[in-house]
Amino acid sequence: MRLVRYRDPDSEPRLGLVDLDDPTRIRELESSDPLAVLRGSREPTGRAIEALDPETLELPPPLELLTPIVPPETWAAGVTYERSRDARVDESRVEARDVYSLVYEAERPELFLKDAQGRRTVGPGVTIGVRSDAEWTVPEPELALVLDEDGALLGATIGNDVTARDVEGANPLYLPQAKLFAAACALGPAILIPDDWSQPFEIEVRVLADGEVVYEAATSTSRMRRSFEELAAWLVRDNPVPAGSVLLTGTGLVPPDDVALAPGQQVEIRIPGIGKLVNPVGAAADLLPPERSKTHVR
Repeated sequence: MRLVRYRDPDSEPRLGLVDLDDPTRIRELESSDPLAVLRGSREPTGRAIEALDPETLELPPPLELLTPIVPPETWAAGVTYERSRDARVDESRVEARDVYSLVYEAERPELFLKDAQGRRTVGPGVTIGVRSDAEWTVPEPELALVLDEDGALLGATIGNDVTARDVEGANPLYLPQAKLFAAACALGPAILIPDDWSQPFEIEVRVLADGEVVYEAATSTSRMRRSFEELAAWLVRDNPVPAGSVLLTGTGLVPPDDVALAPGQQVEIRIPGIGKLVNPVGAAADLLPPERSKTHVR
């Protein structure tokens, strides 16, 4: 089943389940707590909403589709695919190329904090950012795991770990700056509660400029070197990760050097069974309001 989060104007966010037999029909739930629903509290209110598309799950106005959960923390794993390892070795501009090969083969994975409290995370249809001091920012389409506090897998959604690859390539110590900036992460449109976690997920990405496809590719989580459970277990090892946190599991899709995100483009990431996450691209500097409201709901 798939869980979505949405709101009417001037109302608190609500949760709904996408109908298994009718993928445009959303059944509203009594609970507005994503964790409670993921753990099994799924009493419907009787209200039903018709989505405009079975994959993007775009809702009719004035309803707004939100990130399916606002994670207290968002973590990410790196170099979990051979393609990612090779790309990072190639793009590195310093004599530290071996760090990527070593971490790919090592027992301990690369894990880093991507965001906290959703400050840099946006949902479906919302603009993702590009750093002003980077020349090669790319989307990193990934399967994102929603975790319980013990690392148990509660659900899966689509994640975009937007990355300034040239910043990281200049020096691995610049990784936080390559990964953390305004709207550098997107999640959605739904959280899937799989029947069988052993089944691989197919991941597709397209980047469009003026309606034309400038990059498209596909991969599968079957190509990951590490299992979801392994990554989650390492994340919570001696580390107090709050329930509802998200773990991005790494990317196996890296655009070529001549493809870089720019304002005006659009990124589409599709994972069958979860849906399609669509985000326009803008300048990160333009996505920094002078003051954020404490009551703002993402």
